[in-house]
Amino acid sequence: MLLRVRSAVSHLVAGLGPGPGTQPPAEPRHGGGGGGGSGAGGEEGPRVAAFCRPAFLQLTPEELRRADDHTGRAVQSPRDGRRRLPWSTGYAEVINAGKSQHNEDQACCEVVFVERRPSPRGRLPCRDGSGEPNRGRKGFYFHYWALFDGHAGSGAAVMASKRLHLHICEQLRDLVDILQDPSPPPICLQHDSELSQAEDNGDVPSDALPRFHLEKAVSHESLVIGAIENAFKHMDEQIEQERASQHISGGCCALAVVYLMGKFYVANAGDSRAIIIRNGEIIPMSREFTPETERQRLQFLAFLRPELLGKEFTHLEFPRRIQPKELGKKMLYRDQSMNGWAYKKIEEDDLKFPLIYGEGKKARVMATIGVTRGLGDHDLKVFSSNIHIKPFLSCFPEVRVYDLTQYEHCPDDVLVLGTDGLWDVTNDKEVASVVMEVLTSYEPNDPCRYTMVAQELVLRSRGILKERGWRLPNDKLGSGDDISVFVIPLGGPGNYM
Repeated sequence: MLLRVRSAVSHLVAGLGPGPGTQPPAEPRHGGGGGGGSGAGGEEGPRVAAFCRPAFLQLTPEELRRADDHTGRAVQSPRDGRRRLPWSTGYAEVINAGKSQHNEDQACCEVVFVERRPSPRGRLPCRDGSGEPNRGRKGFYFHYWALFDGHAGSGAAVMASKRLHLHICEQLRDLVDILQDPSPPPICLQHDSELSQAEDNGDVPSDALPRFHLEKAVSHESLVIGAIENAFKHMDEQIEQERASQHISGGCCALAVVYLMGKFYVANAGDSRAIIIRNGEIIPMSREFTPETERQRLQFLAFLRPELLGKEFTHLEFPRRIQPKELGKKMLYRDQSMNGWAYKKIEEDDLKFPLIYGEGKKARVMATIGVTRGLGDHDLKVFSSNIHIKPFLSCFPEVRVYDLTQYEHCPDDVLVLGTDGLWDVTNDKEVASVVMEVLTSYEPNDPCRYTMVAQELVLRSRGILKERGWRLPNDKLGSGDDISVFVIPLGGPGNYM
């Protein structure tokens, strides 16, 4: 009962009641459209990267003002009475406590149709305008959820929220026939002209049997992973190419989930996190990419290309800064090939600032940025210098796969996605505890239960405003960061569409 009252109050405070002039979300995407709107109406303006909130929230102008209020920090969720998110997904978000002008998190939730790429021989896509635009077109659907945690501006996060799923769609178009064929994927794709000539000669090439003894076996799953990885790369390239015309500032971490043919593909580039809670068990579906977790990759790049350090930094790591008076002494260090520590004689070059400095959330690359993977940041430089940091930042995600068909799931099994604003103050066990506590207070067939979980996770991580700032029940500091959360049910009726 307490949870229901608290959720109702959060709805009231956040202004989540139905409003006039609202329209349901668009039909499933067909390689077009986007995940964010440019205000209450969800219309795209001339700038794709202009600040907005997710279109699926359908916020009125008054709600947009409340969502931007750093003092009240009202929790926002899709409103009752409007079309629900696909897959009964729950979502909630809240703005930061004042560290940036706007909420720099972005979110996207879509159902996307992947159409087989038209052949060069003139086959045109079927658009019959019957309300079922994909009838007669060869392809498949995928479900898509993504969170983008922006920094140094919201432009990269906004553009990625509107475009990354389209890049994934484009990468999958060559795989429409392959993924629906149980036989092993061909090593080399044949062009239609080659196939036609082979058919005319009565000789159709087959990749079913290996022509070379050393051919590798490639799974369908690895093709999807490769498509997602390439989509992240192309998204990063698009941000780079359009950052001037679209006025894109900063960068963003990206956490994206694709459900395709019975499997979840969880792709993470940054410090957001995804976990599965199944029958009370916690299954990590991502890991954070920070200067500490990627120390050896960063050091190895600096070792191979010392010119990237601009004669200002050293690739070696020391427990603390070296003092000039310590020249000639032996001090603990480690380089790109070491997991442990050893002693070395301190030389002049060791007085330079370390490539990686600090610990935990305070660790930084070149004393500037605390994440090592993501999108954007093409213009990021070390303060008061011409040293670019982008070469050390990777846009490629780590992709983990979860096969839904291997387990029987109940309605209380969920996948939770959250930006670091959630995880900075709430650990995996605490999140799982909240999930189980809230779900048990609602009927399994209640369509609002997953939204209530998302709201409760955001509320508990945000805390309550007191004289000394936002505080948790234990009086520790609540999260002052933007917080965004998806809760995706793994079991229950109607989920395996």
